[in-house]
Amino acid sequence: MNNRRTFIKSSVLALGATVLANQVSKAAPLATKNKLEIKQNDIILFQGDSITDNGRAKDNLLPNDIQALGRGYAMLAASAMLNKYAEKNLKIYNRGISGHKVPQLQDRWQADCIDLAPSVLSILVGVNDYWHKRSGNYSGTAQLYKEQYQKLLDTTLERFPQLRLIIAEPFAVKNVKHVDDSWFPEFAHYQEVASDIAKEYKAVFLPYQSIFDTACKRAPGDYWTTDGVHTSAAGADLMAKNWLNCFK
Repeated sequence: MNNRRTFIKSSVLALGATVLANQVSKAAPLATKNKLEIKQNDIILFQGDSITDNGRAKDNLLPNDIQALGRGYAMLAASAMLNKYAEKNLKIYNRGISGHKVPQLQDRWQADCIDLAPSVLSILVGVNDYWHKRSGNYSGTAQLYKEQYQKLLDTTLERFPQLRLIIAEPFAVKNVKHVDDSWFPEFAHYQEVASDIAKEYKAVFLPYQSIFDTACKRAPGDYWTTDGVHTSAAGADLMAKNWLNCFK
């Protein structure tokens, strides 16, 4: 608990005053407050499930490698970051694994997070914590998701109290293949947990559900996602642009 308080206090000092967001057009990324600063020699880690994984070569453990980064938003965001901050000597890793829930992240956290010593950690996890329960392959609840997520972050912050953190909201696009109205309101409880955790840890919260809901006013859901969960090319770019908007 003391480590968590230390992290929260240091995060507030590091982030400084809230950045006021300008109005943006429908096509522009959603405005994000409390933007993070990129520093020299930053190590950036993407973590999560198949949306982050997106076909990455798991036997390739190198940073900044296009095969290791996959074919989704993590690769697109990393590529833009490496270009924009070429002088910063960034190392960017993707360690998302398809199908994973928070318990699987916990099982591999030492090798896939702690050993990499990230200074910026971006996590998108939660859709499988609900989806696998829905399909009868898991007995977890939103409360368990919260408790496991908190434990994961507490473990990480014990080692890296100055860690800059992005908590991405798990999302589902309605009326596209696997996702229908029956997902809600239960799935929304998992989204509320992600939002609450971001507030608790003073992390940047990336509200992907509202981002996709807004995008669906421009084009139908199956334009942005192939099955309600996994993104199309357009959806991956939408995610990447909004992820990049988390930074100054």
